[in-house]
Formats: sequence, structure tokens, C-alpha cells
Amino acid sequence: MKSMFRSVKLLLVCLLFITGCNNNKPVKIGLLLHALDNERWENDMNYFTEKVKELKGTVFVEIAENDVEKQLKQAKKMIAEGVGALVVVPVDQFAAAKIVELAHAKDIKVISYDRLIKNCKLDYYVSTDNVEIGEQQASYLTTIKPTGNYALIGGSKNDNNSQFLYLGQMNILQPLVEKGDVNIVYNELTMDWEEEEGYEHGVKLLEKNNKDVDAIIAANDAIARGVMKALEEAGLAGEILLAGMDADLKNLQEIVRGNQTCTIYKPYEKLASTAAQIAVKMANCEECEKTYQTVSNGEVLVPSIFHDAMVVNRENLKLTVFSEGYQEEKDVYKNGNTN
Repeated sequence: MKSMFRSVKLLLVCLLFITGCNNNKPVKIGLLLHALDNERWENDMNYFTEKVKELKGTVFVEIAENDVEKQLKQAKKMIAEGVGALVVVPVDQFAAAKIVELAHAKDIKVISYDRLIKNCKLDYYVSTDNVEIGEQQASYLTTIKPTGNYALIGGSKNDNNSQFLYLGQMNILQPLVEKGDVNIVYNELTMDWEEEEGYEHGVKLLEKNNKDVDAIIAANDAIARGVMKALEEAGLAGEILLAGMDADLKNLQEIVRGNQTCTIYKPYEKLASTAAQIAVKMANCEECEKTYQTVSNGEVLVPSIFHDAMVVNRENLKLTVFSEGYQEEKDVYKNGNTN
């Protein structure tokens, strides 16, 4: 995968962390989730828990409900209870640096999961290349509609992924803008990646542009569902190209119906399994030798592992989410949905 954020490759050897390690006891791993606000996060949690159990560890899970202070309190509790490693999906990319600082004070290593924690000495980052995902979204839509009015509804202002997605989208769109083929008529971020925000932005962008919009790139499927509601109310469902991300079941059903053009599937089981394996190794003070890529978080080059994402459309469902075992064909095509 190409990305300006992954140009440096290092061969890193995980050190033996003597302090706080006890190889005679099952390891305890802390999982701090920002929220279970979208379908995918419950799946990530379940995959992660299953893998840690398979590796003879125990998982302690806390859900912050998108509350920065609540997540910090949950982290302090886990650190005090002596977890061997922390895996964090941060509520806020900057505020979570305090969690890393507190964990390191107790010789506990921290993995940032699918959302990069900024401005701290983070130990690992497990994700997909979100710049490339933005490129995939924009490339797919511009292949279908190489000219016209495009709208961008981004992810949370507090999530580093939102900037990465936007950069990828603009890598594709900017040359077309400069040629005069594409006009970006709307470009806004959300607060929490939520469906309600997608609806509000959908209504706003249609009103602002007198419904003259050809394509909309939504940062995730929840936002896309909100946009679809706005499009349906305006009598434009299926008439405007719409991209999302996460491969949520409801959105796959809408892809089959023709109301959403595509989504992006991240290999959630692989992501969760990778994070679980690294966390257990660190908690067990085991050496792990692997070639890593790195991403700058503003303070250090963070050792990072990326898994490839896939564009999902009506034609390749069987080759993507079905073959990966992420969604069941019977569920996507139920209630009268057909090929």
C-alpha cells in the first residue's frame, strides 16, 4: 500500500519488559473502547476478546460512551488493577495521550487500535491505511462519475482518521478539481461519526446546493445512513452516488437496493487478532520480531501494522464480506433484497 505516512520501515525487536511481568499467571489485557456506537465496534470487541482467550489471557473491557473524562477514569482503574497491556480506541486523539503517560509510569505498554493517539510515546498502532481508504472511496466514485458536484462529509473532528481519510480523498479529487471536472460543493466534519449528524449534513448540503449534487463521500456507514434518509426525503434515493465505510449490514442491504454505491470493508477479525497477539506478547514479556512500518503521531514514529481494506459494491459482495465471513449472504439479501 502506498502512503506518505508509512514510508519508513524498521525492523523492531520487542524488548523484554521485566518490571510488572509475571509469566506464571494468565495475563490481563485492558481494552478501552470509545463507544459501541456503530455495528463494527461490537464485532471488533468480540474478535479481540476471543483471540486473547485463545492465547490464555483475560480481557477487561470498558466502554467510554464518547466521554473523554470517563475514558481516562477507566484507564486509571485498569492501570491500578495491574493489566499487562492496554489496547485503546481513543475518544479524543489528543486527550488519550494522558492514558499513555499514566500507563508508561507503571511500565504498561499501549496499543492504539484503529485510531491513532497523538503527541505521546505510543508503543504500537494497529489499523488500516486510512489515506488509502479515502483514495479508494474517491477513486470508485470518480470512475463512475468523473465530472460533477461532489460533497464530503467527514468523520469526527477528534479522530485522526478523519484527516487521513480527507487527505486520501483529496489525493484523487484535487487533480480533477484543478482540471475543472469536479466541483466540491460541500466539505464538513462531524463530531461523533453518527447517523443523526449524517442526516443533518445531508439536509444542509441539499438545501445549500438546491439538490444539485452528483456524489457524496461519507466517512462511515452510519453517516451514510443519515445521508440516505435525507436523500429519500428529497426524492433522490439511489439518484446520487454515495460512498461509506465499515460494511455495516444495513448499508450492505442498501447497496443491494441501489441506494448506496459502495462501502469499505476493513478486515476487523485480522485487526483485532493482531492487536491481541501483540498485547499478550508484551504482557508476557516475550520477544516478538517482525518488520513494522511507522507512522508519525507528532512526537514519535510509532511502530504500526496495517491490514488491507477493500471496496465493497453490489457486484463483489461474495468476493469480499461474504468470503471473509464478516456478513452472511442470507442476512444481506433478506426482506426481498435480490441480486
